Amino acid sequence: MTISTSRTLDSLDGRIILALDKDPEASALALSRTLGVARNTVHARLARLERSGALRSFSRRLDPAALGYELMAFLSLSISQTRTGSVEDGLAAIPEVIEVHATTGDADLMAKVVARGTADLYRITNQILEIEGIERTSTAISILELMPPRYDGLISRLSEQESAASS
Repeated sequence: MTISTSRTLDSLDGRIILALDKDPEASALALSRTLGVARNTVHARLARLERSGALRSFSRRLDPAALGYELMAFLSLSISQTRTGSVEDGLAAIPEVIEVHATTGDADLMAKVVARGTADLYRITNQILEIEGIERTSTAISILELMPPRYDGLISRLSEQESAASS
């Protein structure tokens, strides 16, 4: 999901997000005290960040292994260019497909898939191949996540750049 607003995040947004990262259960009041900002300001910022899509759902933080999905794979998908909508709908209907990106290069789409094991991955891959418009797949299995998704460095840089600019 892309951010729906043309307004980019500012230093205060970054500070709020970093504080939430340290304490995900912090209330707007607790955040306002930590950051030295009015509670209403924090509340309004959080609402705007959620509305714009900048703050994503809490479930995106969940480790799929905790749900029994120990295996992660990346499927390169070649699709019929006239069937993009039906392919997206078909992939969205498969719960184990947790992420899809349109890509450049040999594949048209890259799908991140979780499975309970290799037999389950085989089932999911066959289910994907049954989607009208998917012509071919190529699978790479993740053997170890070396670096999970991370944004704190980017957010810290935003806060530092704006602080330096205002000095």
